[in-house]
Amino acid sequence: MKSLFLSMIKDHMYSKRYAKSTIEAFLFWIAAYIRFNNMQHPSSMGDTQIELYLNHLVNSQNVAQGTQAQALNALSFLYKEIIKCPLSLSLNFVKSERPRKLPVVLTQTEVSMLFKYCMAKHYLACALLYGSGMRLMEVLRLRVQDIDFDYSCVRIWDGKGGKNRVVTLATELIPQIRTQIQLVESYLQLDLNNPLFCGVFMPHLLRKKYPNHNKQLGWQYLFPSYKLSIDPQSKQLRRHHIDEKQLQRAVKKAARDAQINKHVTPHTLRHSFATHLLQSGADIRTVQAQLGHSDVRTTQIYTHVLQQGANGVISPFSRL
Repeated sequence: MKSLFLSMIKDHMYSKRYAKSTIEAFLFWIAAYIRFNNMQHPSSMGDTQIELYLNHLVNSQNVAQGTQAQALNALSFLYKEIIKCPLSLSLNFVKSERPRKLPVVLTQTEVSMLFKYCMAKHYLACALLYGSGMRLMEVLRLRVQDIDFDYSCVRIWDGKGGKNRVVTLATELIPQIRTQIQLVESYLQLDLNNPLFCGVFMPHLLRKKYPNHNKQLGWQYLFPSYKLSIDPQSKQLRRHHIDEKQLQRAVKKAARDAQINKHVTPHTLRHSFATHLLQSGADIRTVQAQLGHSDVRTTQIYTHVLQQGANGVISPFSRL
């Protein structure tokens, strides 16, 4: 990264354990804001320039509500954490009114076709996206111990918004998960023989509380990378989870090979999970809990499919 200022922000965010995708997004908006203001340093600007930039995003670029909100969050972080001069709570700018798009949803036939063309090495991760309704990064950050075989569920820690939840697990996937755990264990045995291996990444407080757990099987990522890499924050050798782009490409290729004429991404499988649960008779509050939505109004976007009353949660993967 050429800019020393942006490099400093990047290092600061890594030290605070921000997600990689959040770091990339914030750096993008901060750089765009600086370019919009003719390369002025942010410390010489403030509320007025922020308002003008947010207005520009809506009036000239016609961005969606979420995009404008992300830009504001990035700039709020910049001024609060880096410049040490928080923005005013009474910013006056034009808010985007672009209507929210309806989610792309696959039929169960299309989901079946998608899995027929899904590569074997990515099948299980994709199956969890649909079978449990998880977000892409929630699947990739799963640890071995997050799978509860006794209760056929998956425990998700520190999901979007820092929330924890429990989601259903299709029992049909249990044999594959056990096989995947055996693969993880074989990787771990190789890593333990490497004197430079420093164990898997663990959250800061847990790293202090359980200093030796980073080399235990339960804490290893369920979908580990095939090679070791250097942790950008600690500079230690670790085995991280696979990159999200692998799964994104795998889903797109499977949809293309299955000749599904829709814009299909990993998140499409989450949308399909929610819609198919409602279609099978699950109550909207149950679906809300499975998806981890704070507000039921977020879940109501899926009610274009008629509800049929309350029912127990059966993973839609079991109906394929």
